[in-house]
Amino acid sequence: MIETHAYARAGFLGNPSDGYFGKTIAFSVRNFRARVILYPSARLEIKLAKADLPIFENLEELYSVTRWRGYYGGIRIIQALLVRFLDYCRDHRIELPDRNFTIEYESNIPQRLGLGGSSAIITAALRALMQYYDVIIPPEIQANLVLETETRELGVPAGLQDRVIQAFEGLVYMDFARELLEARGYGEYQRLDPGLLPNVYLAYRTSLSEGTEVFHNDIKARWLRGDPEIVEAMRTWTGYAAEGRECLLRRDYRRLNELINANFDLRARIYHVGKGNLEMVQAARAAGATAKFAGSGGAIVGTYEDEAMFERLTKALAPLGVAVIKPRVTA
Repeated sequence: MIETHAYARAGFLGNPSDGYFGKTIAFSVRNFRARVILYPSARLEIKLAKADLPIFENLEELYSVTRWRGYYGGIRIIQALLVRFLDYCRDHRIELPDRNFTIEYESNIPQRLGLGGSSAIITAALRALMQYYDVIIPPEIQANLVLETETRELGVPAGLQDRVIQAFEGLVYMDFARELLEARGYGEYQRLDPGLLPNVYLAYRTSLSEGTEVFHNDIKARWLRGDPEIVEAMRTWTGYAAEGRECLLRRDYRRLNELINANFDLRARIYHVGKGNLEMVQAARAAGATAKFAGSGGAIVGTYEDEAMFERLTKALAPLGVAVIKPRVTA
């Protein structure tokens, strides 16, 4: 029996420039994980997880679960990965032995909060397939396959950052320069020592109110048109990530804190940020911490000075239905 894992992730600096040939820093969060089990069987079977079962105690539970998790479980994304994995093996003339398996998954990553829940399931499943068929795929290509599973197979818009940090784990600086992506299909990814991080926290909504951020502006279309405001914003976020890397290396946490706050402030000027998400950031900053989105909304990440500030932060966010944790970041 093969058992594999992949972890939640948080965008620390630079996002959302990763979809626009930018640079980012992200870290994996081992507090939450997706777990996949794969074992030989007579037929190929994808087992239903609890999130896939259409069984509820009553109509109210159906409503609550649907609003929290959305309409889809993990079956379709694992099935899409299997198709993409077979395409990859055929394209690279890798012959797979004719033996079936059963694959099952579970995940405790909070859903629809921009923490990489779906991509973690796919990443863990890909690792299991690689072990089962003894196929070696470099981590930068694993990230591409996970992204293609969602974009090419399922038509879900997504970027590389989540998949890269989940493939590499730990703390990673990513350069998605156009010339790199167009020349070889992936960026330049540098593992950094997680010990360089200051005190960091992750806060996420436990209530059903407002998850991912609402886009009232067509950012992608404006960027493709060369809208100066959007082009300059992406360039600025790219600069925040590059400077943030230097701050980490020289442990300049004062400037790093400024960059974290500036990252969100620019986002709030370009995108529409819903009231619930804005309240999280404001409450965290009122407690003295820095704050920005960990992904697309519903969760925030930032830094704090000491245990007294962490306690103030936790108390400030609790009335909003927001939990605060200290992320475990290891390579």
